[in-house]
Amino acid sequence: MASPSYSAIVGDGLWRQNQALVALLGLCPLLATTTSATNGLGMGLATTAVLIMSNVAISLIRNLMRPEVRLPVFVLVIASFVTAVELVMQAYFYDLYVVLGIFIPLIVTNCVIIGRAEAFASRNRADRALVDGLSMGLGFTLVLTTLGAIREFLGQGTLFHQADLLFGEGARLFELSLGEGFQGALLAILPPGAFIALGLLIALKNLLDKALARREATARVSGASTPGDGHPAGKVPDHPVPAIT
Repeated sequence: MASPSYSAIVGDGLWRQNQALVALLGLCPLLATTTSATNGLGMGLATTAVLIMSNVAISLIRNLMRPEVRLPVFVLVIASFVTAVELVMQAYFYDLYVVLGIFIPLIVTNCVIIGRAEAFASRNRADRALVDGLSMGLGFTLVLTTLGAIREFLGQGTLFHQADLLFGEGARLFELSLGEGFQGALLAILPPGAFIALGLLIALKNLLDKALARREATARVSGASTPGDGHPAGKVPDHPVPAIT
């Protein structure tokens, strides 16, 4: 079986097979931690780091694992890297770690990471596993951040509030606010608001995919015929043309 190209891997991770919008995996952190753009971005980056490291490690040991014990091995590898990421966050991003709480150690059970380990990393070389982990992680992070930004803006009238928890004190300059008098929509920051916002993002992706498919189909039809003569490109009418005398 031929290995997929790097461009195909990146396209699948960021758009075509986005795990949050297509496979609908990792919904627990996706819906629970996206009350703000900062929380979504922090959770997404932590998940991406674990995804990259676990993909590479599993790819390197894929030929050493017996098939019947591969899932326990996957979980052990992933748990090791989650512990490392958790310790780094406690040391350097403690306030954000406290906000995200139990969802950091729960990355171990994230179906996105286990799914990529089974479907891709255990069947491909380490370089492609790394690209797959990076693209899938970034695609997941983009959805987390976008969903968090939508809910935060509609619910609180702010954008990237408490960004200093992730990027330091200088990031306070990038915080946007509509003012203290803004009356936000409480539904946006509640669990039902997360489901509604995610549904709208999925619907938007489906509409864009259909529009792109129609455009490609139109381009193929247009390319099959030469304009003006009504005959397919390169074809000559079968009936004879009478000579003019």
